[in-house]
Amino acid sequence: MSAKLSVLLGEIVRYLMTIEITDILDVLLMAIVLYKLLKFVKTSRVANLLKGVLIFLAVLWLSSIFHLNGISYIMGRMVEWGVLALIILFQPEIRRVLEQVGSRRLALFFTKGETQSALERMVGQTVLACTEMSKSRTGALIVFEREIMLDDMVRSGTILNADVSNELLKNIFFVKAPMHDGAVIVRKGRILGAGCMLPLSKNVNLSRDLGMRHRAGIGMSENSDAVVVIVSEETGSISVAIGGMLKRHLMPETLENLLRNELLPQEKESSDRKLGILSLLHIRKEGGEDHGE
Repeated sequence: MSAKLSVLLGEIVRYLMTIEITDILDVLLMAIVLYKLLKFVKTSRVANLLKGVLIFLAVLWLSSIFHLNGISYIMGRMVEWGVLALIILFQPEIRRVLEQVGSRRLALFFTKGETQSALERMVGQTVLACTEMSKSRTGALIVFEREIMLDDMVRSGTILNADVSNELLKNIFFVKAPMHDGAVIVRKGRILGAGCMLPLSKNVNLSRDLGMRHRAGIGMSENSDAVVVIVSEETGSISVAIGGMLKRHLMPETLENLLRNELLPQEKESSDRKLGILSLLHIRKEGGEDHGE
């Protein structure tokens, strides 16, 4: 037994001696690329499509095993066209990845692409803008994208790609501005689009007092993991929608704490995250006292 163990250990040592630096680098790069692909698949659109592709391949494999020649032939032809269809369907995502790879910001493909200070500035400018718009009763709808990408919503509006700032947000939602009725979508600390159209909530239990802006904000939170900030044009109250639930009548300090808990990378203990979750336990889906927007 000991002789076999010695032989095995000898084989392992000889194998480890054959490993070179290039082999380690090769495995590391493959791991990074695989991680990025899995992170990309986490978006609901890609995840659901991937499930469909796997089911399709399973049926194709079974039809080949059981010699279902007709089905196998048809599905084989569908595979040929399916690759082209996938490229067309995900053309925006593929283009964005290629642009990042071909740009000077190659590091964005391998890193998160934003710093803690940039996100903190985003939160601070958002809270400042919402506070001032609340006092002037200027309606606003701000969507903070998280894991689930909102490219379809962005395409419904105007592409901006600008830093989040107090003045820019107030100018966008100024009552006579052309994009004030739509939503602003923020991705990784930058305003990606403005004047964007959002899906309305299908929750029949929502209060009739809630206007279109609140219903759109709740609907967006129902269909994604986004954090949606809403400023009422009628009352000036500030609300936040997460997961189809609405937290209303927020003070600026509460809004800032909530956005920090939900949007900033957590370096403290998980208790900070739990605090943000517990603050949402009192959320009512139907909302309360706002009238209209």
